Amino acid sequence: MNKKIGYLIAFAIAVAAPFIGYPVFLSKLLCFALFACAFNLLIGFTGLLSFGHAAFFGAAGYVAGNALKNWGLPFELGVLAGVAAAALIGLVMGALAIRRQGIYFSMITLALAQMVYFGALRAGQFTGGEDGLQGVPRGRFLGVLDLGDDTNLYFVVLGISVLAFALILRTVHSPFGQVLKAIKENEPRAISLGYDVDKYKLLAFVLSAALAGLAGATKTVVLGFETLTDVHWTMSGLVILMTLVGGMGTLAGPMLGAIIIVMLENKLGDWGTLLANVTGIEWFNTIGEAVNMVVGLIFIICVLLFRRGIIGEFIALAGKKKPV
Repeated sequence: MNKKIGYLIAFAIAVAAPFIGYPVFLSKLLCFALFACAFNLLIGFTGLLSFGHAAFFGAAGYVAGNALKNWGLPFELGVLAGVAAAALIGLVMGALAIRRQGIYFSMITLALAQMVYFGALRAGQFTGGEDGLQGVPRGRFLGVLDLGDDTNLYFVVLGISVLAFALILRTVHSPFGQVLKAIKENEPRAISLGYDVDKYKLLAFVLSAALAGLAGATKTVVLGFETLTDVHWTMSGLVILMTLVGGMGTLAGPMLGAIIIVMLENKLGDWGTLLANVTGIEWFNTIGEAVNMVVGLIFIICVLLFRRGIIGEFIALAGKKKPV
């Protein structure tokens, strides 16, 4: 019952948010929250640490952007094209990587993701190269709702995010999800019980890639452009950081981690200016240039004091054995 109340409160806040804050920025938050949840499905519930999720996030953005701008597809088909591209790349990467474990798995995903990055860099006619893919139109949702209106766009993104989160929730609590947890806890025992572990890990990898692609495709529509930043390895590191800060293996943790990190990246300079005006300390005006340092400091604090992440530690303090 407490879980349902928490979800309802979070949904109510999300519905009211665009009437208080900037809808485009809030839509961006939702996209990164979905990205972090997609990654957490793999590492938090399957125990696979991927350093290549930027490939799915960015590739889906490029495909969706071209589908909307150059191929003339409507919003829904453009986003689905991005998801399909991410799932296909996930299938290829997963098939090559899942037969390895630990750091070897992680390094293979990183190497393959960097191949996608250099491919995007070279394919300038498709990706725009270093200039990026600009001027992606938003179109209309179901041919009726004008997504050029920021508030309309926010509620469509919110609906997509809620449905994706519901899918993750259902997956985690399904028999399939229980097998994934068993693989994470004790893979040899899962094998001894007769489960085709490689097949389950590959399915989890593809599902995680598809959801990451959904986040990337949606973000491209929200911002109207796609750049090489989204396929670079640093984006994979960023989503790992979001998940660890919020709470790996929890459902709400990655969303909180994404909100914290994205808000720091976008609002730290404004907060520094406000502090400088209030305190009279000029140094605060320069804090916006030290985003990476502040994010790194938060990561160190979480590692030292919140080993389970913020939500994970809260659950532990509440005396619950299992994360929600």
